[in-house]
Amino acid sequence: MKKALTTAMTVVLSSSLLLAACSSGGGSKDEASSKPSSAPNATTATEQATGTTYPIKTDKTLSYWGEINGNLVGVKPTHQDIPFFQEWQKKTGVPLKFTAPPSGQVKEALNVMLASGELPDMIEYNFLSFPGGPEKAISDGYIVKLNDLIDKYAPNLKKYLQEHPDVDKMVKTDSGAYYAFPFIRGDEYLRVFQGPIIRKDWLDELGLPVPETIDDWTATLTAFKEKKGAAAPLSFVSKPRFFNESGNGAFLGAFGVTRGFYQEDGKIKFGPEEQGFKQYLSLFHDWYAKGLIDKNIATADTKALDGNIASGATGASIGNAGGGIGKWQPLVTAKDDKAVLVGAPYPVLNKGETPKFGQRNQAYASEGTVAITTACKDPELAVRMLDYGYSEEGGLFFNFGTEGVSYSMVNGYPTYTDLLLKNPDKLAPAQAISLYARGSYNGPFIQDKRYAEQFFALQSQRDAVTTWQKTDSAKYFLPSITPTPDESTEYATIMSDIDTLVDEMTLKIILGTEPVDSFDKYVGKMKSLKLDRAIEIQTAALDRYNKR
Repeated sequence: MKKALTTAMTVVLSSSLLLAACSSGGGSKDEASSKPSSAPNATTATEQATGTTYPIKTDKTLSYWGEINGNLVGVKPTHQDIPFFQEWQKKTGVPLKFTAPPSGQVKEALNVMLASGELPDMIEYNFLSFPGGPEKAISDGYIVKLNDLIDKYAPNLKKYLQEHPDVDKMVKTDSGAYYAFPFIRGDEYLRVFQGPIIRKDWLDELGLPVPETIDDWTATLTAFKEKKGAAAPLSFVSKPRFFNESGNGAFLGAFGVTRGFYQEDGKIKFGPEEQGFKQYLSLFHDWYAKGLIDKNIATADTKALDGNIASGATGASIGNAGGGIGKWQPLVTAKDDKAVLVGAPYPVLNKGETPKFGQRNQAYASEGTVAITTACKDPELAVRMLDYGYSEEGGLFFNFGTEGVSYSMVNGYPTYTDLLLKNPDKLAPAQAISLYARGSYNGPFIQDKRYAEQFFALQSQRDAVTTWQKTDSAKYFLPSITPTPDESTEYATIMSDIDTLVDEMTLKIILGTEPVDSFDKYVGKMKSLKLDRAIEIQTAALDRYNKR
């Protein structure tokens, strides 16, 4: 049965990832992830109701399976080599034996591990993307329901969820089961971190304002091509798929749609079947034909985009405040010391309108969450250890690392040291922070706004976040809904075919291999692939979520 399950999971798991992305509005791991600014609702490590004090005295070693932060690929080979994980064991008193799946192969490695029957004590994984969802992972006997364990042994997390019922609603299933120790973005500021980015120095030189409308963007990109010699005026990452960054609402949102499912007027809609999507395709078709978009847009990866921006071939993109502006500003300055990158508003059709869509993540991020398996040797010990991340002391450690090493307390404010922000080994801040803390990533803790205030060292980064926040996304994006196990399997099958079709349609029309009018034909194909049934499943899941 396990062998059969592995084959099914390989197909279903990748498709189920799409549901999580569509339901949560997407997002990026290396940006404002989140924790409350001063942990006002957390207890100190020595004031817990069950009497747990840290470090815990134990002679047991627990096993922990999880991916190494992408920022550290090529920097440190294993968890044991990373100072944060060394110190985490010391602070909690619980020795850990780590296993890391190969970078970029998490779901495949999980499949193999589950099929083997050899489970660790804890698994760090996005269980919303598990085939059938968290309820299925529990009913299949892989992970345990945490309700009683949290109630008895996790007073820090319990207190936070009691005082934040909106978050509590997000971190459990429709039946009320808690399935993992969550990653929580503790401040609204941390939930937006991505949007359009543009060369402000070019705009100033050309006498142009920061573009707001689609017409503004057409004029700006034309000027970049004709007057600045930009070979790829607009470019963005299109690997592994075209909508890596653009699906959050950039340009699409101007036409009232987004890449996935959203809710409007009490109904769930699928953006690619709406007429607004056809208008978007028509725009990008024209821009591509006129040379306003990177001619290699179908295959552009991070390395290619970085090269285009550094060389001046690209003057506008879509990216993160940290991994975009923070990374690209030094690249453009190296070529031109007057170069300035800024965040531009999400585009609209008419000046003065509020963008309907833009990148915005929920308070609960399903990545970086930690579940306890049915094979766990001591569930109570695992829960007590994981609860550390939600204490005041643990919150400081997860967000800022070790006092006196990676941060100093200055007038009550945890301030990153030069070891992180001006690393002597020339590591970027995102890499250095990831060595000593998890503030710039995710994990079982509550992210702190003060991390972002320092990570976004440039005023242009902070201004960009403020600019990108000005959308109506919260009204339309779906929460982290969970179909039932049976629904999830059916949904994954339907959406695997539909998403493949949408990707095909998008590229063919934009690149000009098919006319814009072929859009209607594609919508008909979506219907034949049971799109309406997928919407029914989403609607049922949303109804259950609203009743939690």
